[in-house]
Amino acid sequence: MTSPGPVGIVFGPTRLPVTVALSLGVVALALAAIALTPLVAADATRQDIMSSLLPPGADGHLLGTDELGRDILALTIAGTASALVGPICVALGSMILGVLLGTIAGYERGWLDTVIGRWTDLLLALPVLLAAIVVSGVFGGGYWATVALLILLFSPSDIRIVRAGVLEQSARPYIEAAQMLSLSRSRIMFRHILPNVSTLVITNAMLNVAFAIVAFSSLSFLGVGVPPGTPDWGRQLTEGRAIMLDNPAAVIVPALLIIVVACSVNLVGDWLGQRLTRSGRRA
Repeated sequence: MTSPGPVGIVFGPTRLPVTVALSLGVVALALAAIALTPLVAADATRQDIMSSLLPPGADGHLLGTDELGRDILALTIAGTASALVGPICVALGSMILGVLLGTIAGYERGWLDTVIGRWTDLLLALPVLLAAIVVSGVFGGGYWATVALLILLFSPSDIRIVRAGVLEQSARPYIEAAQMLSLSRSRIMFRHILPNVSTLVITNAMLNVAFAIVAFSSLSFLGVGVPPGTPDWGRQLTEGRAIMLDNPAAVIVPALLIIVVACSVNLVGDWLGQRLTRSGRRA
């Protein structure tokens, strides 16, 4: 009697584990919420004091209202953009820095590798949230200043991962053959080596999105990066604490969304990395 295979959903030749399929659904819904915000939550910040602190389901408000009479559901949908766009930009920016500096450090070595290595050591020694709070507090940084700062603070891990992959590829025969053909250094680095470490780059970028979601929400919860009144999941946690007994949904819903979306992105990134690794081995 044979044991049943892993439970999953079949999409063409690919069998998706149920957890990954659900995670993809969560990510798709989050992205759809960003796109549909102007249509379904355009007036999310509209205040109606006469309708303040309504419980879930009352007067047409599915998740109730806060102390200013704002609809919690509309506020949560509108806050998706603030909670996700910044982390996605952080992951992309960190990936670009990691690819450029990690590839140069791993291939050129020498003094360039030393300088980049000491720079990454310095950044890794800094606590991300504390550094972001201090810099934003001193310079009064807004949302995009916080994005730029987090790109800088997230980049060391990308640099090290790419550098390790480039070092491993540089010793392979195809690189020696390319060098014997007198190909330029930039062509060898970015057209021959980089595609072979792309799996590491893509996987780590997905993981960085998950970490950045938590970091952004933590900073906005502490009042950094997102101004008061802006729809944002972390800001909702701050504002909802005062009314937690009157309308628990004001805190529970954004908190669950932060956890579920971050975990979903993490699961999708891990699954994607495994798929790309297996595809590379077969190739």
